[in-house]
Amino acid sequence: MNSGKDTIAAISTPLMSGGIGIVRISGPQAKLIAGKVFKSRHGSLDGLEGYRALFGKIYDGGEVVDECVALNYNAPASYTGEDVVELSCHGGVFLLKKVLSLILNAGARLAEPGEFSKRAFLNGKMDLSQAEAVMDIISAKNSQALRAANAMKDGALSRKIDEMRRLLIGTTAHLSAWIDFPDDDIPQVETDEIKSDILKIIKDIDALLSSYDSGVIMREGIPTVIAGRPNAGKSTIMNLLSGQEKSIVTDIEGTTRDIIEETVMAGGIMLRLADTAGLRHTGDVVEKIGVRKTHESIENAGLILAVFDGSKQLCKEDLDLCEACRGRAAVAVINKDDLEKQTDEDYIRKHFRYVVNICAKERKGLKNLTQAIAEAADYSDLDASEGMLANERQKNCAVRARESLVQALSEMEAGQTPDIVCVLLDEALSALFEMSGELATDAVVDEIFSNFCIGK
Repeated sequence: MNSGKDTIAAISTPLMSGGIGIVRISGPQAKLIAGKVFKSRHGSLDGLEGYRALFGKIYDGGEVVDECVALNYNAPASYTGEDVVELSCHGGVFLLKKVLSLILNAGARLAEPGEFSKRAFLNGKMDLSQAEAVMDIISAKNSQALRAANAMKDGALSRKIDEMRRLLIGTTAHLSAWIDFPDDDIPQVETDEIKSDILKIIKDIDALLSSYDSGVIMREGIPTVIAGRPNAGKSTIMNLLSGQEKSIVTDIEGTTRDIIEETVMAGGIMLRLADTAGLRHTGDVVEKIGVRKTHESIENAGLILAVFDGSKQLCKEDLDLCEACRGRAAVAVINKDDLEKQTDEDYIRKHFRYVVNICAKERKGLKNLTQAIAEAADYSDLDASEGMLANERQKNCAVRARESLVQALSEMEAGQTPDIVCVLLDEALSALFEMSGELATDAVVDEIFSNFCIGK
């Protein structure tokens, strides 16, 4: 990815028809280039104070292209830390492409994916974890994910990393000084004090690592399996929760043979919902593969919706499903509430904390089902405003830092020399600096920002 002192431009709003579309320009020549195509009788962009707007027109030579509002941001008080001009035009696709073309012809270069945010990072406007949060804000699919991303963007994780680094830097510096200058008047290093500092940092890292899986689930949804015997109503429930005819519904057993997936919101919780093949013994080769996949999905699920046909007595597959759900995050869904009940609800309640009766065909009981899902997928111990690890890169840095700290403790217990301990503490410190981006390689930085959309 290019990152010089040239001036870049891109369309920063979705490329579709709308009321307003924005072309963003950033770099040392932003105002000069914008001024070549934008004219206002109220003044010029050159010398305009920051956070000011001018109404004017976009020109292609002497021809008016569009009326426009130019927003001016002077360096360093802008998103990128550079001079920035945003041209708010009418939101036609052809029009925006035309305006962008005029800006490029006037001397700007087309921005690469994520280049505006990359410049913000390189100019010290945000660290790498905050930059990554920008994409999480854009891609947030629920209020919790958005809250977590905004907390990250505001520096929640950065502050936690900084606290750990400052403590580790102090410990390492004291130990290094004591090693390098034994004859100077440097206080004796207390082993117990060093161990205490290391243990505190490990505890803080463990807290971050423990929040990682919850954070992933919050952002991407809980892997949820709808399981049960054939014709219990699994596909109907899938369609009911997704709000569309996602799964084929028939009276023929074994209709669903493969896993059908959909992301849905239920009770304010995002679910990666999977409709599975009915649990039964079958001689059909294809259906048998589907049943095997169902069992695998149950084992790996974060939440199970166990569906029972309320109009039938419990069979072996039902009993096996009850046992598979014991102690798991699961909701027992007793379907076909409109028919005479034959199932043993008392037996089911012995295995499930959450049990709801519904009639999926008539859309009865949906509110109770979504409430049970929300309670079974309990997020009460997860504070989205707290800093948490957002991706595998950050997690990997945390794991490496922890491993170095644990090894440092081990070497101290074994009576190794302080210089070995110091090397391990330096490795942990490097991993923390890498997490925030201060020691990240150019390749890592380029990879992160290449996943951004153009214009951000």
